[in-house]
Amino acid sequence: MSKPMTKTQLVAALAEEMGADKKAASGALDAVIAVITSEVSGGGAVTLPGVGKIYCRERPERMVRNPATGEQIQKEADKVVKMTIAKALKDSVNA
Repeated sequence: MSKPMTKTQLVAALAEEMGADKKAASGALDAVIAVITSEVSGGGAVTLPGVGKIYCRERPERMVRNPATGEQIQKEADKVVKMTIAKALKDSVNA
């Protein structure tokens, strides 16, 4: 498995794909990230066509085990960000 693409590498690839400079590509990437963050943190969901859907899900209060001591403790309800991968992306990986 190869190493994940860094933000710098992603900006460079995006600039090349857009035919723009790295500054414009970086601004576009930052804007997309800001929109996704504000929408998901507000309880909404964002669908990226061909990639997947990013959304926030609430988890109920539950009992968990401390792995160091084995003690059972009550964990409060919280929220977690989830992503469902689009079928098109799954199919392109398995093709």
